[in-house]
Amino acid sequence: MKQVIIIGAGGHARVIGDIVRRAGDCLLGFLDDNVPALGKVADYVNYPDAHFVIGIGNAAVRRKIAGMLAGVRWYTAIHPAAVIGENVQIGEGTVVMANAVVNPGARVGDHCILNTGSIVEHDNIIENYVHISVGAKLAGTVTIGENTWVGIGAVVSNNLTVCADCMIGAGAVVVKNIREPGTYVGVPAKKISD
Repeated sequence: MKQVIIIGAGGHARVIGDIVRRAGDCLLGFLDDNVPALGKVADYVNYPDAHFVIGIGNAAVRRKIAGMLAGVRWYTAIHPAAVIGENVQIGEGTVVMANAVVNPGARVGDHCILNTGSIVEHDNIIENYVHISVGAKLAGTVTIGENTWVGIGAVVSNNLTVCADCMIGAGAVVVKNIREPGTYVGVPAKKISD
């Protein structure tokens, strides 16, 4: 049984806490600079035997915190109701929530979020710090670049690449490669800002 501390104490962190408990591990608590918790983020040094996971949705914040917590053991949280196929790689500090599906051959990077009911089809490449939102669907052989957020219910068609640093709006449908960072919305998805 692993002892786990979650960085952050908001709603996303509470969902991760539920995953930790359901996985049979021990949730020691939360470290957060803004709300009452075990302590502040910098207090991670007081828990040398713990495993850590970042419970914050913002990719830039996750990246910053991951860089600050030198030498910690990262916890990968996979809900027992998630479906993980054969030959799947899931990076450290990543969270896979209830009813998410990750099909064979997919590779998921570090500190990603595969939110409730999201689908990552076969042979996808999900780079570090990506957030696939609730109910978003990625068809087969899709690549999603670092720091990209795929909004709730968005769809990315098969054999496409979305570059790093994008925001795909809720319900958007991506039907061609996205090569420039920015915010994309609509059906089909079109860039609206950088």
